[in-house]
Amino acid sequence: MYLFIFLIIYFFLVFFLRSYLLWRKTKINPFTFSKGDDAHGYNGKIFSFISVIEIVVVAIYAFNNSWMNILLPFWYLEYEIIVIIGWVLLFISLIVVSIAQTQMANSWRIGIDENNKTELVTKGFFSVSRNPIFLGIMIANIGLFLVLPNAFTLLIISLSTVSINTQIRLEEAFLEKEHGKEYSNYKQKVRRWI
Repeated sequence: MYLFIFLIIYFFLVFFLRSYLLWRKTKINPFTFSKGDDAHGYNGKIFSFISVIEIVVVAIYAFNNSWMNILLPFWYLEYEIIVIIGWVLLFISLIVVSIAQTQMANSWRIGIDENNKTELVTKGFFSVSRNPIFLGIMIANIGLFLVLPNAFTLLIISLSTVSINTQIRLEEAFLEKEHGKEYSNYKQKVRRWI
């Protein structure tokens, strides 16, 4: 049950509340995935699919233990110390993502915003990683797997790894076009992950 509550709080703080506050302040919708069939739109659909899988898997874990075998659990990883490490990673992820979003301020988006010019953020966590929010999300996915080791949480890590790496490359191409030399210089100084 705690994991389900944590996941709801995580989604609320990281996606919904942050989006609402940004919209209220700027009147800009931060959800910018295209509805089309291009790579950006397709990736948006994958992100949504991953979120649904996460909620369903955690809901099964929280509310219907009799269905746990459907998730194909990795029982050989079910040790208390591994679960504790998973929880630590989940909390670290929430902190990293929240701070990075705050540091992005009005530039934060979910997807690529081609309609509104944003400032290039290079300070704070962004001076150590070009993608601290995605890094935080990957940490959360690993944490979820350690708390709840099964085939579906492993699938979440797999899909997220491909999807996030695709999104990063799409965003890099966009930022290169949008910010030119400033982004090229930043890219040379700061690594993609850490």
